[in-house]
Amino acid sequence: MIPESIASFFAGNQEALWLTTLLVDLAGTVLLYRFFGKAGLQVAIATAIILANLQGPKLTIIFGMQTSLGVIFYSSIFFATDVLSENYGKAEANKAVRMGFAVSVIVLLMLSLALLYLPSDRPETAAYSASIHEAFATIVNFTPRFVFGSLLAYYISQSFDVWAFHKIKQMTGDRWLWLRNNASTMSSQAIDTLIYSLVAWWGIVDLRTAIALGAAKYIFKIGIAMLDTVFIYWAKRTYGQRHPAEA
Repeated sequence: MIPESIASFFAGNQEALWLTTLLVDLAGTVLLYRFFGKAGLQVAIATAIILANLQGPKLTIIFGMQTSLGVIFYSSIFFATDVLSENYGKAEANKAVRMGFAVSVIVLLMLSLALLYLPSDRPETAAYSASIHEAFATIVNFTPRFVFGSLLAYYISQSFDVWAFHKIKQMTGDRWLWLRNNASTMSSQAIDTLIYSLVAWWGIVDLRTAIALGAAKYIFKIGIAMLDTVFIYWAKRTYGQRHPAEA
């Protein structure tokens, strides 16, 4: 799907690939909003959750630190809820959080059920079917602990993000969108990282290692929060174009 010349370039420039992926993801969220309004943001949240679940187990090295691809797509959920908070209010943002939680449960359940299907044993497809089944199992065979940690961290941190965003907005009014976007996202991502690291990793690895794994992810989340500031102003401008009477 990707031309060989581009694939070769990114193979030797992983940081450029990471930045490109992030920019495409954030731009895609804004474009969904531009073309489909509030429903587009809800779709963006659901899409990010599915991508984070599927690509979360893939580990890579960026800027010398080990991280998972799920960080990019999971972080864009906070961006989408902040756009909803800013343009449609607290109730709509909280509704999106609940929808995202429901999507997470459904995706995890359906993927788990899919693993129960045995691969085809027909001679002409048996080898191919077995290899696909094994690859699929490697990606989606979540342990209950990781599932619980992921869902708990998502719901608490997202709810806090919406609360913090509006608390800051009460104090600043319509000014300083960058402040409420960054402060709410960075604080809620800290909560998310702490909960997930302790629930999912502590006991499997020692506490120091669990915190170290979470800290590396949090550094990337901070960078993403700062980069998405440009995109939240783009989304704000898009809202003004869609609702000129309210702008």
